[in-house]
Amino acid sequence: MRVLVVYAHPRAESYNAAIRDLVMERIKAAGAEARLIDLYASGFDPRLSAQGLEFIEDEHLNQKGVEEHCEALKWCDTLIFIYPTWWYGLPAMLKGWLDRVLVSGVAFHLPPPEGGDIRPALTHISRIGVFTTCGASRRLTWLIGAPGKRTLLRGVRLICARTCRTAFAAHYLMDSSTPESRAKHLKRVGVKVDRLLRA
Repeated sequence: MRVLVVYAHPRAESYNAAIRDLVMERIKAAGAEARLIDLYASGFDPRLSAQGLEFIEDEHLNQKGVEEHCEALKWCDTLIFIYPTWWYGLPAMLKGWLDRVLVSGVAFHLPPPEGGDIRPALTHISRIGVFTTCGASRRLTWLIGAPGKRTLLRGVRLICARTCRTAFAAHYLMDSSTPESRAKHLKRVGVKVDRLLRA
């Protein structure tokens, strides 16, 4: 098993870092290989430039500057995202990673000249995990439609294996969280990760 963890939080001491550390521990305990991409710590540039947009459909050029990220995506069979939900969605850093790395030839295949839809290219990925924190309540997040969760567990999952399994856990009302609620959530994340990695 090869697990790619994509982590996005600007503060080293954040609660998301505790979630990341727990996930990495559980991956190690499962005997799986792991790679961690820390988008903020690595100084990843999430901006899709004018040139990048120009090359977006050119499979020989659209990986320029993100070759290592694309290689990691091709390498893994399990993909885990850890991030804070801001304004009900993905942080700009993580959204930019999707824009720059999940390109044609890596994440999907463009439609043929005669038309049709894109075709999945991440069919080697059979598991996706999403672990996040939300300032809003579960009810309010549901009411808005949870666009961040949908992007990953519907949009990205659609270009993975047909039988791709998923795991999701969110700590809602993060701004009024307590040591008890945070500890309880970490236990929940541990259980979800263990189940996801189970063969």
